[in-house]
Amino acid sequence: MVHLGMVTLVVRDYDEAIAFYRDVLGFVLLEDTRIDDAKRWVVVAPPGARETAVLLARAANGRQRDRVGDQTGGRVGWFLSTDDFERDHARLQAAGVVFEEAPREEAYGTVAVFRDLYGNRWDLIEPRDGEAR
Repeated sequence: MVHLGMVTLVVRDYDEAIAFYRDVLGFVLLEDTRIDDAKRWVVVAPPGARETAVLLARAANGRQRDRVGDQTGGRVGWFLSTDDFERDHARLQAAGVVFEEAPREEAYGTVAVFRDLYGNRWDLIEPRDGEAR
């Protein structure tokens, strides 16, 4: 079997990114290993995630710093699936996450767009079939 193991998210600072993804979004810090004085291997994932995790990679040069917060040209680039939209939407709002819109119903499920601490756009989505994907 083949699966997508990790995706990279370029961040300004390791510790501020960990604080947001762990303390605000509720992700689990899976690994934080120092590679050298400037580089760490930092991996987070939603609780219970079995496959895909997020590698938080600190921008190392000007070109990478220019991409922090705009890695997908303004499109939604990440999809946080839930089995209980109302619960997780309320939890994220209480933690300070700002949603761009009110929740809406689509053919595929309930969804609302939010931004992470850098401005990257995410969907919080409960698929119509009720099962997080």
